[in-house]
Amino acid sequence: MNYSKRRLLTAGITATGVAAALAAALLLGSTQHDGDDGQTGRQEAVAERGRTVMPFDLEQTTHHFTPTETGGVQDVVADQPDDAKQVNLIRTHLQQEAKAFGQGDFGDLAQIHGDTMPGLAELEGGHKRIEVHYRERPDGATLTYTTDEPALVDALHDWFEAQLSDHGDHAETGH
Repeated sequence: MNYSKRRLLTAGITATGVAAALAAALLLGSTQHDGDDGQTGRQEAVAERGRTVMPFDLEQTTHHFTPTETGGVQDVVADQPDDAKQVNLIRTHLQQEAKAFGQGDFGDLAQIHGDTMPGLAELEGGHKRIEVHYRERPDGATLTYTTDEPALVDALHDWFEAQLSDHGDHAETGH
């Protein structure tokens, strides 16, 4: 084999080897990242289960969780404020959830996030000592949770953090 053919063959093998190594590194890096925090798979599972409980479209809405000294504020808003369909679905759902939470029924949350969701057991046990207020806003609705018990405030904050983590891109801290 002459020098030119050997050089082309070697260059081809080297380029193929480099490309394969790069592809493997990218694949492993991607897999490792998803495995590091486990959130991508969990967020996808939560979104899938959420579709069976929440009537509005997660891709067209955003949850906002704002911890306060006495509990917290949860807003769910349509990403397009003039999207009457999503706004009405949000309002209907949050009205139902406010009523359920006031009765100690956190079944929808458990169905979406799991029975071991941080704060959930404390909220179920202390529901009579938490006030839940529903309020409409132009682009959706708000639930305000208020208690004077520090342990329940902590449970609400833990619960908010878990939802922020579980909902990923569909949730934000604050208004």
